[in-house]
Amino acid sequence: MNDIVLHLEGVEKTYNKGRADAVQVLHGVDLTLRAGEVVALVAPSGAGKSTLLHIAGLLDSADGGRVSIDGVDLTRANDRRRTLARRTSIGFVYQFHHLLPEFSAAENIILPQVINGTPRAAAEARAAQLLERVGIAHRADHRPAALSGGEQQRTAFCRALANAPRLLLADEPTGNLDPATSEQVFSTLIGLARETGLGALIATHNLDLAARMDRILRLDGGKLLEAKP
Repeated sequence: MNDIVLHLEGVEKTYNKGRADAVQVLHGVDLTLRAGEVVALVAPSGAGKSTLLHIAGLLDSADGGRVSIDGVDLTRANDRRRTLARRTSIGFVYQFHHLLPEFSAAENIILPQVINGTPRAAAEARAAQLLERVGIAHRADHRPAALSGGEQQRTAFCRALANAPRLLLADEPTGNLDPATSEQVFSTLIGLARETGLGALIATHNLDLAARMDRILRLDGGKLLEAKP
């Protein structure tokens, strides 16, 4: 199994390309993320960190450079191949949980597994295991509206890990939570990442949380630089 779960090489991205108001957001970004590594991505608002995460997660395409996931170059992969990679190799967590409101916490975790071909019984067992790990097994049958903000976000983490991805991408995963809940959710996220050995790239404005990760990368002026904790 490849030790490098994400490799970006010379990634470029420009919006409104070819127009007078074109804005180059990413300028030759290089990034290597290894299995078991938890890395913080910090940047001023509007600097392009969400764009970088979307390109790394194959939700958007770069204008130049290469994107490899788990040793496979997916830069020019077609939509079907990119969708398969997102389903099997990448987990996503956002500032807002984006859980399906008509389904219970457990069902939100079961569904992506079933879509990926996992038998229902096995999917249910994994959902129960993940919810137990994050301390909300007793809330498995509750729909998102009946869960607290922290419970919703922990459910979202479980959903992101449902198909045992190699790469976790998180965009301000605690940004919508109060400080106490943010700390609880962050600790859960780090614990899950360490236990599963995946590589995690976490965008955050919280420098205290960033300092507790393995590395801090700063995106500024379209360039990605190593920053000191």
